[in-house]
Amino acid sequence: RGLGDVYKRQMKGFNNKFKDFPDYILGITNEIWEKRGIETLYDYYSENIPVRSPEALVIGNQNVIDATRATLSEFPDRELLGEDVIWSGSPEEGMLSSHRILSTATHNGNGVFGKATGKRLVYRVIADCHAINNQINDEWLVRDQGSIVKQLGWDPREYAKDLIIKEHVSKSNVTPFNPKIDVEGPYKGKGNNNSWGIKYENNLISLMHTDYLAIEKNYDRAVHTEYAGGLTGHSYSSVKNFWKNLRDAFPNSIFTIHHRIGREDPFMPPRAAIRWSLNGKHEGDGVFGKPSNAEVYVFGISHVEFGPRGIRREYSLYDEVAIWKQILSVSYTHLTLPTKRIV
Repeated sequence: RGLGDVYKRQMKGFNNKFKDFPDYILGITNEIWEKRGIETLYDYYSENIPVRSPEALVIGNQNVIDATRATLSEFPDRELLGEDVIWSGSPEEGMLSSHRILSTATHNGNGVFGKATGKRLVYRVIADCHAINNQINDEWLVRDQGSIVKQLGWDPREYAKDLIIKEHVSKSNVTPFNPKIDVEGPYKGKGNNNSWGIKYENNLISLMHTDYLAIEKNYDRAVHTEYAGGLTGHSYSSVKNFWKNLRDAFPNSIFTIHHRIGREDPFMPPRAAIRWSLNGKHEGDGVFGKPSNAEVYVFGISHVEFGPRGIRREYSLYDEVAIWKQILSVSYTHLTLPTKRIV
């Protein structure tokens, strides 16, 4: 009875069919996507919700509904497997979930990724959602677009080039997300002060200051990594390659922590979720080629699990396509259509 009372207090203002906040997030995701209850978005998403992803800023639940329908048309069997929900807050002030999803889908419809290929995809998404009174009213989402296009046979740079040219021709240019186009949403929180979130924040700050000795200090030698572009790795070299290649490409960009959550839950290792950005110029060699001097905003979300010897799992996503789009847009007039073109 005591545990039930805790759940009731925790979920005040939410439908009582949800036993706790992770159950709410996992439940409505299943209801919307896999049970195809798209119309429930009118209830579960606020009318003017801002949804920020690296590729764009979208306002309003109607636009979310339209995008959901388009995705399901292209990937009709899409499944969203909730790997974890790392959350903070309370029903009174609202709760913020950082929801890590392993998505499976078959490219069986025509759409933004071109003509149907029949290829089976597996990729990750991390979505930060603020919910209060049974409704989500603010969202930040990173989808591993690089992994998607690679599995469809594209190089992310070439796919971004194709997008730029098509948008220019159709006069439907979509601006990748950056602070200049952001809007203020209802959620003003920064997460919580749990020690595990602070520990991971300090680790990321060390890496962004190129202190790579912090890796052996803070990570388990057998760490398992899942990074942007669908990259799976193990041990210190995987961690260093990912963060160093990113920092080398944007050596003078400002690194900012926007949101930080740490959690300890029964049957789970201590975890942390951090939403972060790099904002500045593409001034260095790295995973994004020769310096272009383009202004680039890198929008990322990371999750970690801790073990007795440090970080034992790390998941870090950013959108390679959105980054390439910002880099290539400065030289649109010099672009030519890729050899392999989506039609």
